[in-house]
Amino acid sequence: MQEIFLLKLGEIVLKGQNRFTFENRLKQNIKRRMRPFGEFKVYIVQSTVYVEPENEECDIEGAWEACHAIFGIASICRCRPCEKTMDAIFEAVMAYLSEELANQVSFKVESKRADKAFPMTSIAISQEIGGRIAEAFPSLAVDVHNPGYTVNVEIRDFAAYVHGPAEPGAGGLPTGVGGRAAVLLSGGIDSPVAGYMIAKRGVELECIHFFSYPYTSERAKEKVLELARLVAKYCGRMSVDVVGFTEIQEAIRDNCPEEYFTIIMRRFMMRIAQRIAKDHGCGCLVTGENLGQVASQTMEAMAVTSSVVEMPIFYPLIGMDKEEIVAIARRIGTMETSILPYEDCCTVFTPKHPKTKPSLGAVLAAESKLDVEGLIERAIANTELVKVRYYDGV
Repeated sequence: MQEIFLLKLGEIVLKGQNRFTFENRLKQNIKRRMRPFGEFKVYIVQSTVYVEPENEECDIEGAWEACHAIFGIASICRCRPCEKTMDAIFEAVMAYLSEELANQVSFKVESKRADKAFPMTSIAISQEIGGRIAEAFPSLAVDVHNPGYTVNVEIRDFAAYVHGPAEPGAGGLPTGVGGRAAVLLSGGIDSPVAGYMIAKRGVELECIHFFSYPYTSERAKEKVLELARLVAKYCGRMSVDVVGFTEIQEAIRDNCPEEYFTIIMRRFMMRIAQRIAKDHGCGCLVTGENLGQVASQTMEAMAVTSSVVEMPIFYPLIGMDKEEIVAIARRIGTMETSILPYEDCCTVFTPKHPKTKPSLGAVLAAESKLDVEGLIERAIANTELVKVRYYDGV
């Protein structure tokens, strides 16, 4: 029998009467993710998703890589199905895992008997298969506490399954069960991680990027689109609204006190993002702000910035250390792109001495010199919608 994948459910198992809704969405997501790699049968039994290739033309390696990025899965393993007899199980171990076992110094067998009609207990299965492996590999020691390698045997409804150690899944909840959110996506390290973190809770993403040509280059825009593509590996296809922001920044520079440049710029971003988010059916805004990281991310500055919108704003990174954010960026593959030396609009007209504790009254007075509504309308009209995806056809 050919190799298949077993994907173990995460916190979906804690859901009550609506668990079926979560499982059904997860199954749909997996089927869509498998599509570029061939025909796969996907079904869920006993808190486990079975992913079976329908023919030999399937791209097993591509599908396996994609399974690591599907939210809603706690762990994943590649396995060999076989008949539910001890001889068949041992033969599957030798055919499927002997190369790995030959390179180890110690091992143990862990068994799970989901099919309670099977006549042997889990312990008895482990002892029997472990004994046969020890005979086949005389130099391989049995170590049940700190083994170099673990052979897993699962007795399930349809067959027995043999596999090595499982690998971590993406965790979280299936994409699509948590609503939609609009992420303010810059070219930095933080905002792609914020998008990933909120997507992990089952939220579909739309991205909004503010682009200030000619102060920011086409390469800077392409960098942001690449970051969106990398995040799309986890949450599926999305669109990026690239908002022309040059006129607004020049108006702020020409009419407002320098210490308020960043705060007023952020307030415009929030107003525009809210309008675009509503057009996309989003229920909240998401930013990569991190308390105290820069002058515009003090408690007072964030309060002034957020006061221009009524939509909830989520800050997934608000209490993280920078090292924690960087570690996630490296893990999800956005770090190397984020540090490319292409400027974004947040670095344009940066004040030398930004106001860290602005008052709302002072900011409103500074903004009174601007045609706020006119600037917003023209920026929204000068917006380019770009579709991005990670896997072709998904």
